[in-house]
Amino acid sequence: MRLAALLAALALALALAPAAMAAEVANPLQPSALWDAMRLAVIGTEEEPPVDPAIFDLDAPPRADNPALVPVRITQPPGAPAIRALALVVDGNPAPVAAEFTFGEALMPLDFEVRVRVDSYSDLRAIATLADGRKVMAGRFVKASGGCAAPAGKSMEEVRATMGEMRFRAAEEDGRQVGTLMIRHPNFSGLQRDQVTLLTIPAEFIQVLEVKRGEEPLFTMEAGISISEDPVFRFAHAPGEGPVTVHAEDTEGRVWDQSF
Repeated sequence: MRLAALLAALALALALAPAAMAAEVANPLQPSALWDAMRLAVIGTEEEPPVDPAIFDLDAPPRADNPALVPVRITQPPGAPAIRALALVVDGNPAPVAAEFTFGEALMPLDFEVRVRVDSYSDLRAIATLADGRKVMAGRFVKASGGCAAPAGKSMEEVRATMGEMRFRAAEEDGRQVGTLMIRHPNFSGLQRDQVTLLTIPAEFIQVLEVKRGEEPLFTMEAGISISEDPVFRFAHAPGEGPVTVHAEDTEGRVWDQSF
């Protein structure tokens, strides 16, 4: 009887093992001396924020198809505490803080996507600040290299002709509105070369972005060089009234405002 019970327990364990392995994250955060060195400067404390998927999670591919266009999706389960601010950090990038976001109540629970550049094999992490001031972290280890120096996808003439153009698409999913905002801007990192002259292109990127619905803030972004060329933002939000308005500023003092 005892042997039969042991064999039954072993069979059950073997049956459950594949499911448990499938539930594991394929590319979890790795120990990072770079993060240890910058933690205080980035989040204002030496204390490591806990990783808690019950509050939020970050998804990114284990290996990027294009290091200059790495998709990042940040999500929360229903009922999770509201995230008021979030820092997106790529440990191995020349300027690790890709962007700092704030979020309005309409975006809770969060379902937010953006694309970033990844310059070397690196942890890609988000540090969220909750309404009560607590900090929580999520992230993935991404295999990619050269994203910050990858050449622009368009000629300089086309870049200049289309800079600041915006498109917005709205849809409905599971009772929420889902907006996709696309902005034409090269977001030059300062590490790229002109493919004709071979001269280094100075850094030139969107540094401020504000998105509202009517007078209600949806999200803001203060960004660096690690947000991708022609950035795309996808965000779910509660239904509401009024147009979606976008205000963008870049490092050269250009300003764009548009309403959808």
